[in-house]
Amino acid sequence: QVQLVESGGGLVQAGGSLRLSCAASGRTFSTAMGWFRQAPGKEREFVAAIRWSGSSTNYADAVKGRFTISRDNTKNTVYLQMNSLKPEDTAVYYCAARYGGSWFTREHEYEYWGQGTQVTVSS
Repeated sequence: QVQLVESGGGLVQAGGSLRLSCAASGRTFSTAMGWFRQAPGKEREFVAAIRWSGSSTNYADAVKGRFTISRDNTKNTVYLQMNSLKPEDTAVYYCAARYGGSWFTREHEYEYWGQGTQVTVSS
């Protein structure tokens, strides 16, 4: 079992930056992690993913070059650094985890989810 708690969301102006954190607890060894987001009236979508070792990552086209996912396994924490934010990045951001493998981009591939943190980007 893995428990996930996101933090770091908030209100920021367009062009600004935020860093989200996802603190994991429980049996966290060998977990692949991902970030998803859900905007009002839209389905939840993939943002970024990272494998356990941190050696491989993947990004949605909409955030490539602006967002960076990283992890510190000594702190059981995954980060999402978000730069050059746009109003269309406004959403609830969720952290997700699963055991094993590389990185994963689809919701059903993840077993554990956090409660989400709100990110609002004003124009």
